[in-house]
Amino acid sequence: MIEILSTGAVNSVQDLGRTGYLDAGAGRSGAMDTPALEIANLLVGNDRDAAGIEIALFPFRLRFERDTIFALAGADCPARIGDREVPGWWVTNATAGEVLTLGLPRFGARAILAFQGGIDVPRVLGSRSTDLKSAFGGLEGRGFQRGDRLPLIEVPRRQLRIEAGFGADPSQLRGVVTSKDEPIVLRVLPSAEHDVFTAAAISCFFDADWSITNDANRMGYRLSGPDLQLTRKLELFSHGIMPGTVQVPPNGQPIIQLAEANTCGGYPKIANVIEADLWKLAQAPVGARLRFEMTDRDTAVAALAKERAFMTDLAAAASLMRGWM
Repeated sequence: MIEILSTGAVNSVQDLGRTGYLDAGAGRSGAMDTPALEIANLLVGNDRDAAGIEIALFPFRLRFERDTIFALAGADCPARIGDREVPGWWVTNATAGEVLTLGLPRFGARAILAFQGGIDVPRVLGSRSTDLKSAFGGLEGRGFQRGDRLPLIEVPRRQLRIEAGFGADPSQLRGVVTSKDEPIVLRVLPSAEHDVFTAAAISCFFDADWSITNDANRMGYRLSGPDLQLTRKLELFSHGIMPGTVQVPPNGQPIIQLAEANTCGGYPKIANVIEADLWKLAQAPVGARLRFEMTDRDTAVAALAKERAFMTDLAAAASLMRGWM
């Protein structure tokens, strides 16, 4: 069991999300930075889709009510247990009664915490993820409040401590952040209405820097930049959309749909952010600048295959390390 001591209302229980229910109007939800959750879960010996905690508002504090191990991933934020510093992307021991504190990120926007066994909340439509928009799943369909207590799935006691810690180096997947001032490059594929935008609009879409506005949450990010215009008036029936879809409403300012995206919408779609780059949006704070770069299907598939290979290698390495301890 863990107890939440201080939090923001959007911090929540998340796993890799629910799939197969878009036709019923239930979106994916799940962690915004899915690779970070997978890596943290693998480090502590969980299945990749075990439920953890996504933190987007800081500071965040929790108390461990029993011994366990955990891993912190995602945003680069200062973290401590008592007077001990907690490194990111690393397995850390926690003893009953200790308090973990996460401070404001130095880089990134969302931290992920995975605990051995995973958080034990009911599955709804096959997932423990919280859908904050629709208020179901996770902990009573809501974000955390001070005093909330979250049960952890029990594991054999012999697995509870790691005397010689180990971790992961995600830089081969995520690169190394050197400056907050550089635009974040997102690879995209053309979407269904791409060719209905004017040549000037398409040029601006790829040449301009776009800023993430204050209207940014798990549903999507509204961007600020040049107006993107169509070659003709276009009226569309609502149709299916997914995380990564870049829609352009009548005001000409794009919206990127994210983890809690509506399952359908009627705005024209100019592009889709490839799946392997969605984590970059999860770690992009309000005010960050984005730059879009056209890619092709083969590159998108290869990027995802590289991510899958990294997870497979990490799972094997983590299993081997535990066998030595």
